[in-house]
Amino acid sequence: MRIGQLAQLSGVSRRALRYYEEQGLLTCSRDASGYRDFAEDAPVLVAAIQVMYAFGLNSAAVRRFLPCARGADEQLSLQMCPQLRATLTARRREVAARIAELSAQQRALEAHLPS
Repeated sequence: MRIGQLAQLSGVSRRALRYYEEQGLLTCSRDASGYRDFAEDAPVLVAAIQVMYAFGLNSAAVRRFLPCARGADEQLSLQMCPQLRATLTARRREVAARIAELSAQQRALEAHLPS
């Protein structure tokens, strides 16, 4: 499938898809005219990439854990290989600590500012 079709099916911009390709997260072949030709399962792969970015992982981590992503059709399931589980557990702790820090800042501001 061409990049426009993949963009439409996945809800991800063409620019983002090209970025994923540059980062080695998404591969495609080129047809005789030089147009990108993505595999039929590309929408599932793009969904996995999007989910991992939503977790706050960077491109290197996404590349590392992408083999943990499995899916069929447009259903996505992240298989929790031990390394991915450990990384996400650590990420959850980081997010919880940041939330606690921001909550403390918010309470301090509210204590010193009138409503």
